[in-house]
Amino acid sequence: MKIISSGRTKNVLLPLIFLFSSLLMMAQNGEIKLSGKVVDENGKPLPGATVSLKDTKVNILTDFDGSFIFSVSNDHPIIIVSYMGYKSVEVKAEGKNVLQIKLSPESTTLNTVVVIGYGQMKSKDITGSISTVKMADLTKQPVANIGEAIQGRAAGVQVISSGQPGSNPTFRIRGTGTIGNNDPLIVVDGMPLNGGLNQVNMNDVESLQVLKDASSTAIYGSRGANGVVIITTKRGVIGKASVTFDVSSGVSQATEMLKVLDASQFASLHNEILTNAGLTANPDFQNPSSLGKGTDWVNAFFNAGFQNSYTLSYMSGNDQSKVYTSFNVFDQKGIVLNTNYKRYIAQFNSDTKISENLKFGSSIKLNYDVKKQGDFSIQNALSSLPTQPIYREDGDFSGPVGQPLYSGDVDNPIGKATIIDNDTKGYNFQGNVFGELTFLKDLKFKTLLGAEANFWKNRTWAPSYQWDTKGSENAYLYESANQSVTLLWDNTLTYQKKFDSGINLTGVVGTSAQENKFEYINGSIQNFPSESTQTLNNGIDQTTLHGSGSEWAIFSAFARGNFDYKSKYYVTATIRRDGSSRFGEGNKYGTFPSGSLAWRISNEGFFKSKVINDLKLRLGYGITGNQEIGNYSFSSNYNTYLYNFNGSYVSAAIPTVLPNSNVKWEEQEQFNVGIDANFFDNRINVVLDGYIKNTNDMLVPQAVPVTSGYSDIYVPYINAGKIQNKGVEVVINTKNILNEKFSWTTDFVFSANKNKVIDLNGDVPLITGSLGLNYNVSRIQEGYPVNVFYGFVQDGVFQTQTEIENHAVQVPGTSPSNSTSPGDIRFKDLNNDGLITDADRTFIGNPNPDFAGSLNNTFTYGGLSLGIYLQGVYGNEIFNANRLYTEAMSITTNQSAAVLDRWTAPGTSNSMPRAVYGDPNNNNRASSRYIEDGSYLRVKNVTLSYNIPMDLQGKKIFNYVKVYVSGQNLYTFTDYTGFDPEVATNGIDNNVYPLTTTISLGLNVGF
Repeated sequence: MKIISSGRTKNVLLPLIFLFSSLLMMAQNGEIKLSGKVVDENGKPLPGATVSLKDTKVNILTDFDGSFIFSVSNDHPIIIVSYMGYKSVEVKAEGKNVLQIKLSPESTTLNTVVVIGYGQMKSKDITGSISTVKMADLTKQPVANIGEAIQGRAAGVQVISSGQPGSNPTFRIRGTGTIGNNDPLIVVDGMPLNGGLNQVNMNDVESLQVLKDASSTAIYGSRGANGVVIITTKRGVIGKASVTFDVSSGVSQATEMLKVLDASQFASLHNEILTNAGLTANPDFQNPSSLGKGTDWVNAFFNAGFQNSYTLSYMSGNDQSKVYTSFNVFDQKGIVLNTNYKRYIAQFNSDTKISENLKFGSSIKLNYDVKKQGDFSIQNALSSLPTQPIYREDGDFSGPVGQPLYSGDVDNPIGKATIIDNDTKGYNFQGNVFGELTFLKDLKFKTLLGAEANFWKNRTWAPSYQWDTKGSENAYLYESANQSVTLLWDNTLTYQKKFDSGINLTGVVGTSAQENKFEYINGSIQNFPSESTQTLNNGIDQTTLHGSGSEWAIFSAFARGNFDYKSKYYVTATIRRDGSSRFGEGNKYGTFPSGSLAWRISNEGFFKSKVINDLKLRLGYGITGNQEIGNYSFSSNYNTYLYNFNGSYVSAAIPTVLPNSNVKWEEQEQFNVGIDANFFDNRINVVLDGYIKNTNDMLVPQAVPVTSGYSDIYVPYINAGKIQNKGVEVVINTKNILNEKFSWTTDFVFSANKNKVIDLNGDVPLITGSLGLNYNVSRIQEGYPVNVFYGFVQDGVFQTQTEIENHAVQVPGTSPSNSTSPGDIRFKDLNNDGLITDADRTFIGNPNPDFAGSLNNTFTYGGLSLGIYLQGVYGNEIFNANRLYTEAMSITTNQSAAVLDRWTAPGTSNSMPRAVYGDPNNNNRASSRYIEDGSYLRVKNVTLSYNIPMDLQGKKIFNYVKVYVSGQNLYTFTDYTGFDPEVATNGIDNNVYPLTTTISLGLNVGF
């Protein structure tokens, strides 16, 4: 071979040789830069994804726009990219310096990290019953707090919401377990939350778990009897600093509006009411049809509501420090006149790494809110006469004119809602600081100091007024100041070790100390010489002053051990010992153990199935406690009185509550069996649980005779009673279609619970469901569910006098104005004694649903996503107490349109009775007449969102932009005739602020 060389060739080859040598040296010195971007299946950046160099300890996290960059030390690098909820991938970077890596969703949730009491673990290792709620499904819902958003999304968790601005939802986990406080423990960033969920900004929440069985809640001992809701807020991640802005605006209206009589219809009814009672009809109503429609009080009282939410958040992090902070403003105008709520929340979370073994952190939340409402009464809005205007010609509010028999006596509900101010201002702080020290490789010590301070002030101002014949001569002012301060100190020592033999051990021991102090003071005064000066020292009459305080403390020691052998055999054991100041000497301490087992059959060598990918059996048992009986139930309470003794007043302290030093912990024991299974290449995930929950030594009020000298109203608690809840829960998640362009997933949740009082304090039932004036509609009695409805049974309407004579005597006599007459309700004579008395009352309804369920479908095509969420309950009854007033037809108030179908002659109605002043037959007594089916199926939420592609924006300004439209409570399928079937857990609908249908537009922007 002949080699030809020239100067020109040398001039070309020498620089190339030098460049190649330099690149080779850079590679050998680890100076080759490798960069890229990690995105999801829709091309959206994945911040916080882990990028590792295979067979090395080199790993970093992607920044907020999914980017990463680092040096590699060889020319054949292989990187591993992983992200929670997505499949990990290996990428050969040979010959590539810039990579675009797309991750696909993980088809199984086995590796999802679940937050549990004082720790966390992968969902595949869970032995108890824990529900995890997907936060991605919640943040676009137009609701005030996260409690409303999770309704129906966790099996066995009942959430009851109200439409009233600033209200907090009510939780029931696996049924009503006690006649006392049934609220679950809510833990936010390791700190029990005493205030409501309105203190938490939903956009700040990273994860939410619900601990349901004793195996998972026993670590909280006496605090976990009613279940535990654990909320973890977002924290900073390593990567480029980022800013996000979320804004939504919505308009609301009542889900259903009740129809009442117009002026002509009311006048005709009123004439009938008086005539049937032998009274003279109103001369102004001689020609009812001439009155027309009259005043529509309901539409004036209910208006369109509005709500706006703004959240600005900042996130940053590096190897030493991570920060997340946010600020939220939520502004809501209610659908009822002058009911408003405004809230400000600031969140600050930080993590600082001092060394490889030591780090500190904090979670701080500041909240300020204002609730405003007038003296509103939905009942009065429904009852106000359509023949009366809202305003007089001079612009002042109207009042009834003339005799109450003709014009009624209802205060103008629009006027009272307008002129009366009722404001509550809350100042809330919740925060903690913690330190973690890792030593001896497998041991970690954590100490956490936390505090929650709640201060709220209430002010009610009612000026004097005179609206025709109705008025108040004196202005009235009431002010109160309340404060609650809670301190917490937790210490835990965690041991975690993986052995080569396949054994994994995790152990936690710790202590928890918590104390609370509560104080309040309030005062009121009337009659102000100048109503422009609205302070307590400017009133002159009827001064009142009250104030008091209380405190409680609890100290606990606990331990938990988790054993896992080759992901096949699991054992969890927990024990906690609590000491509470709420119990007397000898009963202060309670011990609460639990244990659970799990067996992953699918990991056994003999298990061979192409259909079942994962199969695990769970079995658990445990005992938890309840201390929610007030602070001083073991001792007597004293009240001070003034006595006139020989013309002089002498003060004395008188014991009013009989002490019970033997009162002790109420205990709940719970059995749980569960199955977790994945099918068809993990496309179908099923979680099935069955449980029995027994409340033993239930804390119930003691029957105290008046002859004892103590109060028979304010009584002590004793341990005498048992309630049982048993049920099943099913969760099915399916991935129906999954490809690069289109996906369809479905989540189905079902739970059924049966509640029963097994034992009570003797044979005397507890009377509940008070509607005032000794009108009670519910009771708690052995052999029945809690708060069953109790009353008479309606058996149609008497059509003729002969029917009355052939039936048991209800109200004797022959006059239609003062005795049972045709058109009155016929009640069943259950004891066949020929008389309708209280002995003929029976159980007429159950407010507890047979089952509840939800169905969520999510469709995704490119950047477009559609979510449709249905939720409902079945089998519960509601006592519609609103009908006591709107269908009474016995006094001068307006009535609902339903009374147009009232009885007027034989054969006209067999359900709606006659109209008669005074209700001589007591048609309005508590009876099955007011029991309605409370079942419903609701289109709870529909959300359509779109991720705007970045390449459509020209010059890149944002990391991502998402727009969405969302509808909440869009339509309800129900037979219930009230505003809304979602009422209180006791099933009584009495002047309840209705839920709203809300349509909102939203924008999420990331910088």
